[in-house]
Amino acid sequence: MGINLIKMAMQTMNSERSQLYYTCVFLQVSFQAISQSVMVRTDTSRCWLDAQTLEMLLNELGRCRQNASPFREIHSLLDQATYHCGLLMTQCPGALDRHLCRHHLEAVSAPLGQAARLLAASSPPHSPDSLQKASPTRRFRDWFGR
Repeated sequence: MGINLIKMAMQTMNSERSQLYYTCVFLQVSFQAISQSVMVRTDTSRCWLDAQTLEMLLNELGRCRQNASPFREIHSLLDQATYHCGLLMTQCPGALDRHLCRHHLEAVSAPLGQAARLLAASSPPHSPDSLQKASPTRRFRDWFGR
């Protein structure tokens, strides 16, 4: 019975890690896309970001940070991203020039990328043989961390 509890705990931890990974990737790609859209214009006018989108991403980042509390290093990286996103939110819209806005967006995106890489590197390895022997449904569940 004790081994089954350990297996269930490991599956839960792997599922949480997988969910954190995909959330970090989503957030990183979102902030990178916003950064690219800010830099499309070449004039020196003020940066006008969509505050609602930033607020939604900040809320998601906060949930992700909270879910990462069991993973100390990931939690610390998400703290950094949350801090810079908060700074960006307090100065937007219109209070930043494009260069400073992009700096904040990159300061949010960089730790998210680091977190995603750490989560990907620390996922449990699957041997190619065990995946080939597994059913397509099992491989699908393993891929999604379920």
